[in-house]
Amino acid sequence: MLKVGLVGLGFMGRMHLTNYKRLEAEGFPIRVTAICDSDAKKFEGVFVPGNIPTVGGDLDLSGYKHYTDYDRMLEEESFDFVDIAMPTHLHADMTVKAFERGCHVLCEKPMALGTEEGRRMIEAEKRSGKKLMIAQVLRFWPEYEYLKETVDSGRYGDVLSAHFFRGGHPPKWTHNDWMVRKETSGGGLFDLHIHDIDMINWLFGKPQSVSTFARDVLPGSSFDIISTNYSYPDRKIVSSQCDRSLTGEFGFEMSFRVNFEGGNLVYEKRVLRDNPMNGKGFVPELSGDSGYYREIKYFAEAILHDRPIERATPFDTLVTLAIAEAEARSADSGGALVGIA
Repeated sequence: MLKVGLVGLGFMGRMHLTNYKRLEAEGFPIRVTAICDSDAKKFEGVFVPGNIPTVGGDLDLSGYKHYTDYDRMLEEESFDFVDIAMPTHLHADMTVKAFERGCHVLCEKPMALGTEEGRRMIEAEKRSGKKLMIAQVLRFWPEYEYLKETVDSGRYGDVLSAHFFRGGHPPKWTHNDWMVRKETSGGGLFDLHIHDIDMINWLFGKPQSVSTFARDVLPGSSFDIISTNYSYPDRKIVSSQCDRSLTGEFGFEMSFRVNFEGGNLVYEKRVLRDNPMNGKGFVPELSGDSGYYREIKYFAEAILHDRPIERATPFDTLVTLAIAEAEARSADSGGALVGIA
């Protein structure tokens, strides 16, 4: 039985907890035994909504030990792994402390606020002999997984162009507005746009260079609207856009359009269409399980069977951070072409 310490009861922490409950109900040998959150009101069921309407405030928290102090929880409890669903600026320190206590670590995206902190996390992982995985959930999202399989298999030939979009309401639902503030979340680039940066990295590898235009909209924030072009040796046209300032009834949207020599894949309004050049388009049958469920199960199975983390290695997600840093430098330089460190 894997014992898990969940750190953070914000929207994403509750999303993770819901999936741990499901796994346990299915007979998977895993259980959250303790939860830590500095906001004690959350243990009373006082929450605010997130940007994906799938997790409410009706979770029964009575069966877990409650902590408001992370260090104390690590001292008093024994875990197989710690799930860190806390603001980004805390990821590195919390990960290092968990490794020092002999725990594996599943850490929410982004890995950290920069590559320097990311490398510190990897060094701590090496010293501990434990496993680290960053929860870049799109790598486990069925529609994006289907895209990855199409790219890798070459069934439609080479990619000619690819475009990714992600956007929604300003993230004003978080504790102390941590997701809005640059010093705690890294702004829209590191908090929201990072998903599509990581997907581009996963699909096509590290680009040669990037050109990014961005602007700030929310008070105290940065990179709320972003548009980036990515340069690759084979000259495929790859771009992404992010906008977390959309208001009114827009809601939340993530989409992609990837054009191959022999067809294209289009994902919008939560529907994926596969359009071959010669033949009728169709909606492929995909797993009904969420990416959150699948990433947690993948990490837990890697621990149970001592398998290497291959889907989202720390080194690969460190490259994602390096691309994000290059985009920030490009945006600060008015869209100048910037190489990836």
